[in-house]
Amino acid sequence: MTDQSFNFPKFYVTTPGPCPYLPERMERKVFTELAGGNPLALNETLSQAGFRRSQSVAYRPACDGCNACTSVRLRAPDFNWTRSWRRIINRNSDLIATEVPPWATTEQYDLLKRYLDARHPEGGMTDMSIIDYAEMVETSPVETHLVEYRLARPGSLEAHGLQPPSGRLIGVALIDVMTDGLSMVYSFFDPLEPRRSLGSYLILDHVRRALGLCKNYVYLGYWVKGSRKMAYKASFSPLERLTPAGWIEFQP
Repeated sequence: MTDQSFNFPKFYVTTPGPCPYLPERMERKVFTELAGGNPLALNETLSQAGFRRSQSVAYRPACDGCNACTSVRLRAPDFNWTRSWRRIINRNSDLIATEVPPWATTEQYDLLKRYLDARHPEGGMTDMSIIDYAEMVETSPVETHLVEYRLARPGSLEAHGLQPPSGRLIGVALIDVMTDGLSMVYSFFDPLEPRRSLGSYLILDHVRRALGLCKNYVYLGYWVKGSRKMAYKASFSPLERLTPAGWIEFQP
């Protein structure tokens, strides 16, 4: 069992800036450093309060006059495997997923840049350098890993698990392992493969991974009311959202 003892952290508030999800609104965050003798316990406690991890910092929105951001998580044992979700799983049956240590590579970074340029050209991450990416991946005081998704070469030994995968990298997920679930910190994929629905596939794969680890939840970060970018999260069920009364069933 995880030791839940830790020193009460100091919290700070950022200067307001443009909201990346809702036009004409301002964003502000409260954050604290995941430091001290037990950053794992601190991160888990803050995650249950709606915080997200970025490197060695935990943060959550604290915007004046706006509460559109809502923490959401999937309940893995009860996940509704619809026909459309199963089609996406089958469509990507030629991918090999490999868990690797949280170590940044130029191959991952090149894929990230293509993803950001195509999907989030006006986002704040588009000017991320490879050093910034390495810090995002490698700076973690908690248990973190990467999952790489590669195309299997037809007829190759790797397609049968007999040698390490070496096909083209098509997706990456950065994941924190928590006591009760998996937290999807960040994921990205090849924007030139729209038919595969890779964003949904990475989530579906982590539902399966959570079940394999006997974890109950897959944490998806924030659903933002009124944001097209975040609307896709509401299509997964059963989904729970965090309220002042605790986690309850999500009703979009």
